Amino acid sequence: MSSERYLNHPTFGMLYQVSPGNNGRDIYATLYAQKMFFLVEVRQREIFFEVIPYLDARNQAELNLQKARRKGSADLSKWDNLFKQTFL
Repeated sequence: MSSERYLNHPTFGMLYQVSPGNNGRDIYATLYAQKMFFLVEVRQREIFFEVIPYLDARNQAELNLQKARRKGSADLSKWDNLFKQTFL
């Protein structure tokens, strides 16, 4: 199982990875409030944050779960637990 991933946002503090995204951009949520979601792209020396709506983050996380189920991914239980903790 992969380890958890965290980032520090300059304004909103600690973020945790909710789901891998598309095109090298992952979905993160604020650690404490769990109300704000970000698409995060990490490049060599820069990190780009883009605020996204709750429903977009949930939709992307559901797509990730479906993909993990189809592939029989070893990380399925991790992503399923994160989905339940974050969105249900």
